[in-house]
Amino acid sequence: MSEICQEVRALPVRGIGEVRAGDNVCALLLDALSRGGLQLADGDVLVLKHKIVSKAEGRVVDLNTVEPSRHAVEWAARYNLDARVVELALRESARIVRQENGILITQTRHGLVCANSGVDLSNVDGGKSAVLLPEDPDRSAAELHRRLQDELQLSLAVIISDSFGRPWREGLSEVAIGVAGLLPLLDYRGRRDSHGYELHASVEAVADELACMAGLVCGKLTDTPACIIRGFHFVPGEGRATQMVRPAPRDLFR
Repeated sequence: MSEICQEVRALPVRGIGEVRAGDNVCALLLDALSRGGLQLADGDVLVLKHKIVSKAEGRVVDLNTVEPSRHAVEWAARYNLDARVVELALRESARIVRQENGILITQTRHGLVCANSGVDLSNVDGGKSAVLLPEDPDRSAAELHRRLQDELQLSLAVIISDSFGRPWREGLSEVAIGVAGLLPLLDYRGRRDSHGYELHASVEAVADELACMAGLVCGKLTDTPACIIRGFHFVPGEGRATQMVRPAPRDLFR
């Protein structure tokens, strides 16, 4: 990858509309691009918010169908929470990382550490239903990547993102939870800086940084669930977002 500074652009993809279970996300994207006068090009990175993928995959749960466990009911009552949402978060978790002061931090089956296992009520139907993370975000990204390549014959990358809180920092930031077509980490270890110092620990989270750039353009309230990052020279490869999950032996906070 070139170290020369480059201009990188973020182009919002509008007009996708409401996504429903069974919809073809690839077809919806290509249609929205066409109507918006945009075209994907070689080297583009397509970033999608996970909700359009989750909705298409049927990962939406009517809260009226959720029967909370005793633990969920007791915890929710203490902090005036919706026990049904707590129950979904517990079901989607592999383990509870921290449960205190009304905050539930879990590790999902994907290995992601986040609040409420990623269960979210925003941008669905006004609070009647909850959206879960895709069953396998890397697989979802790979499938969309394959379809786009078959359709367009271009060298592209795909990132599926979600908004996470961060330890020691206020506010949310986008995170890549699914990756296809690029290496998500850029390893500088063993290389030397301009002063001749050899780097020993620098591994850049490229996929997360691209997700954050797209997040600034997509926003939270604009009905813009996708973005094209253009001009960034990513390293092509069979990357996966799970490569960014820190292994337990090196996780000092596990």
